[in-house]
Amino acid sequence: MSYTVYIIYSPLLDKYYTGHTEDIKKRMNEHNSGMSTFTSKTNDWVVKYFESFPTREAAMKREKEIKNKKSRKYIEWLINIAE
Repeated sequence: MSYTVYIIYSPLLDKYYTGHTEDIKKRMNEHNSGMSTFTSKTNDWVVKYFESFPTREAAMKREKEIKNKKSRKYIEWLINIAE
């Protein structure tokens, strides 16, 4: 079982969202169908970045590292180096 840390982007809102999941396709469906509070304002979320981890604990740690930066520049840097 692997876990994914992901960054999604809404062009309409010009916002990023960082999270982790065991099933990225299912989670994206939840984001775009209004089931997630933060992302329910729109349904145009697209995956811009992701990393895979062997355990949920490792994925949660990495998600927290990204969120603790509190930096759009850092998120955009991650996305740019992945392209």
